[in-house]
Amino acid sequence: MLSQSESSSSSSSLPSTTTSTSNSRSQPEPEDPSPLPAQPQPGYDQIALTWPSEAKLTLDWITNLISIFEWSSKTLSPSEFPSVLPVQVFDALVLTASKILHKEPNCVRIDDCDENSSVVVVGDVHGQFHDVVFLLKEAGFPSDNRFFVFNGDYVDRGAWGLETFLLLLAWKVYMPHRVFLLRGNHESKYCTSVYGFEQEVMAKYGGQGQHVYRKCLGCFEGLPLASIIADRVYTAHGGLFRSTSVNTSKRSKGKKGRKVVSNPDSRKLSLGSLEDLSKARRTVLDAPWQGINMIPGDVLWSDPSMKPGLSPNKERGIGLLWGPDCTEDFLKKYNLKFIIRSHEGPDAREKRSGLNGMEKGYTIDHEVESGKLITLFSAPDYPQFQATAERYNNKGAYILLEPPNFDNPKFYSFGATPRPKANAYYNFEDVIDSDEELDLLSMTTASGGGSPSPVV
Repeated sequence: MLSQSESSSSSSSLPSTTTSTSNSRSQPEPEDPSPLPAQPQPGYDQIALTWPSEAKLTLDWITNLISIFEWSSKTLSPSEFPSVLPVQVFDALVLTASKILHKEPNCVRIDDCDENSSVVVVGDVHGQFHDVVFLLKEAGFPSDNRFFVFNGDYVDRGAWGLETFLLLLAWKVYMPHRVFLLRGNHESKYCTSVYGFEQEVMAKYGGQGQHVYRKCLGCFEGLPLASIIADRVYTAHGGLFRSTSVNTSKRSKGKKGRKVVSNPDSRKLSLGSLEDLSKARRTVLDAPWQGINMIPGDVLWSDPSMKPGLSPNKERGIGLLWGPDCTEDFLKKYNLKFIIRSHEGPDAREKRSGLNGMEKGYTIDHEVESGKLITLFSAPDYPQFQATAERYNNKGAYILLEPPNFDNPKFYSFGATPRPKANAYYNFEDVIDSDEELDLLSMTTASGGGSPSPVV
């Protein structure tokens, strides 16, 4: 095995991984693998990342990880992944990142932006590793003056959820006060068992797959739920949430006597506060069903609506729908200018009347007196695998916030980077394209099996 310094210096001998900037094609063909060797050349099977002494990651370590992951995605079979990232290095990275994440509050405040800073906000990426690398290179890597807020859904649907999540964890370890990873609804046991991430991990780590998967679930538990940027912008994966102090719900018995909330009384719904959010217990892997633990379910699963007020999100079976009046109330109460949320790709938006589509990677859903609500989606040509013959030719996007007030967002749309050939890790012909019509009983059973302990 090469040492880290040897691995870094030898990475120049890897096949070129330069990302093409000519990404205007809406449906790229898989990259031609012919320039790469059919089998790893002598020495390539010895390329493996090693964990640095004292767990001090460097920019060279991360750029080397990117190069190796890009190379392995084009050259190696999934089962050979441990040859480039041994499970011991995986364990060290996830443990180190989890210690950082579990110490962060439910709503992270990013207050140390100054006149020389900028903030990049990223939406769903769904295991599209090569597009994430393109985005990072185009926007500029995280640095002392460049913050990043990733708004969840790192895994599932794409073929490289593990590489994507581990790359972002590496950035978090390297720059914990400049890179912020929020949780999405797919960072859950239920979604990852349905949409491919669990199967991806098992294919890549084989007999060690269950160990790796459990560690990922434990790390998901530590991901914060929201952020507030420069006291002007609220970000969360799904969006707004209810106040639990006035919520009353009817409960029915599920399997083994588990309580499952059904038909919440919409007359009792009122908008939650940041204080409510701070008290939520985010370490439950799947959406909680009662008390203050309903808030994470709302934050991760809710959607905007053009209809005023709060109501149960009946299409998804979890979370809320909130109208422009709720957006106005939330922005005004906390003197904010924008809500940036994600959660809806082109497949979800085509089923929603009254709201714009996701062709550009973003939409402005509510424009109210105090500001705007934006939906941001960063996975172009999505999903990588889907049940229909006609693909969505959407672009992905990211948002740049700049001084002095960080409240004048600039939108950057981008097309898909050519992807290596890969197989789906879930039965995309049978699985629904959006997250609608959830099997809530299965979801409850999945979470009832016992959430893994935090990796701390």
